[in-house]
Amino acid sequence: MAPRRWSIARRLFALQLLFVVVGVAVGGAWSWSSARADLEERAADRSTAVAVSIARNPFVVEQASTSDPSARLEPYALDLMRRTQTDFITIMAPDRTRWTHPDRAEIGRPFRGTITPALRGETFTETFAGTLGPSVRAVTPITDQDGTVVGLVAAGVTVANISTALVPRLVSVVVLALAIVAVSALFSWLLSRYLGRVTGGRGPEELARVFASYEGVLHSVHEGLVVIDRSGAVVLHNDRAAELLHLPPPAERQEPIPLAEVDLPEGLRTLLASGDRAVDETHETADRVLVVNQELAFPRGSAKPLGTVATIRDRTEVLHLSGELAATRTLTDALRSQTHEFANRMHAVVALMELGRVDEAIRFASDELDRHADAGAPGVGVRPDGGGPLTATAQVLAAVLNGKRAQAHERGVVLGADTSGLRGAVSAPASDVITVLGNLVDNAVDAVAEHAGGPEGPRVQVTVATLDDGHTRITVEDNGPGIADVGAAYERGWSTKPSGPEGRGIGLDLVRSTLAAVGGTMTVDTGLTGSTFVVDLDARQVVA
Repeated sequence: MAPRRWSIARRLFALQLLFVVVGVAVGGAWSWSSARADLEERAADRSTAVAVSIARNPFVVEQASTSDPSARLEPYALDLMRRTQTDFITIMAPDRTRWTHPDRAEIGRPFRGTITPALRGETFTETFAGTLGPSVRAVTPITDQDGTVVGLVAAGVTVANISTALVPRLVSVVVLALAIVAVSALFSWLLSRYLGRVTGGRGPEELARVFASYEGVLHSVHEGLVVIDRSGAVVLHNDRAAELLHLPPPAERQEPIPLAEVDLPEGLRTLLASGDRAVDETHETADRVLVVNQELAFPRGSAKPLGTVATIRDRTEVLHLSGELAATRTLTDALRSQTHEFANRMHAVVALMELGRVDEAIRFASDELDRHADAGAPGVGVRPDGGGPLTATAQVLAAVLNGKRAQAHERGVVLGADTSGLRGAVSAPASDVITVLGNLVDNAVDAVAEHAGGPEGPRVQVTVATLDDGHTRITVEDNGPGIADVGAAYERGWSTKPSGPEGRGIGLDLVRSTLAAVGGTMTVDTGLTGSTFVVDLDARQVVA
């Protein structure tokens, strides 16, 4: 197993610490070099001043012309050395013979160093290793009144003493450098801890892989994904979320998008901004029915949430399929009821014929045919006013009502249907109309079947008509006990009946979702004497 690479935080800490140490080392070396050059320059200036002052002293000029210059110049030079804090003062003859020296054994010996510029009458400085070691010295000529060089003066400070003078400054530089390294290391450590917490201790390679994985998931997942920070702004979303919530494409905008700027229904915007947990909440937009799940997002090892993550599913297609399934189930149930009823009638006809009562069997069958013909009018393919055939949607609607009438009859409920006011096309697809009508009729039949209904017995009345503005209005009335809480009745899972194997409480929720998809509205009037559901389908959604 390969060793784990350093995290970004650790790499940054090491890089910053190395940078600070190298910077301090370079700065310290430069400071040392600069201070040394400064001290050498100051020593050269002081040595020059001392040498020139000695060379111009009349006493020195006078003694240089005597037969024994050392006798009086030696004490003078030693005293001057003490007073000027120079390491040596050497007064010599033009031929380098020393007249004075801190070491008396060197008197009379030749001077070591350069004197040629001084013999030409120039004053100069140099660094030279003499009898006392390397030193910074100044050499100047001693001239008489005629300008003749009668001697030379060399004054200087040893390099060792210059280095000794640098020690206090070096200590200051080292202390300052250590302080800078310590403070920088502390800040680097704090920054590395913060980065380690933010990045989860991952290295750049790991973060690159994670980022690539997240990008792949965001662009490939079919559900909409939205990340919202604590300020209520969308900080991340994928392509599907941009499509469902009308957000800008992820590649076009990088900064957070406040929810107040997003065109969303107020309920959905409130949910996303609240940060509350949500499980399969249904929200309707202008053109879609969305199912939203939302959870708080916590950083690793922290109890403080960073924000929320919401997943959004488009339920419009599922709703359409559910509507088609409900319509198919409604038609199937209607056929089953009619088949059951027809089988009973056929058994009666067969029994009469077996008993030899053929006339009664023929009369019974004729009455049933007349009754079903009357029950099927006016919606089984021909308009009651003779205006021509009904549209396909109207024919299916009439068939459904016939089937529902048979189902209601089995449960002792009288179902009346009036489609005489239906003119032109029904303003919704047939499957959606069946979903709305079937669920409302089923709920009404259930409500009155479990109660005695009014004095006339349990009854349900369905009216389908076309209004003057082109809307199609469906009215379902019953004489049941009414609905105690209309608002709760719209919630998925709410029901006044015990739950069966397929669940309860989805009828009105399915109706509401279907109406949102096709552009319709529903109002409810309920009381102790019954309930009335009125559905208006938008005329702009006309489908034959």
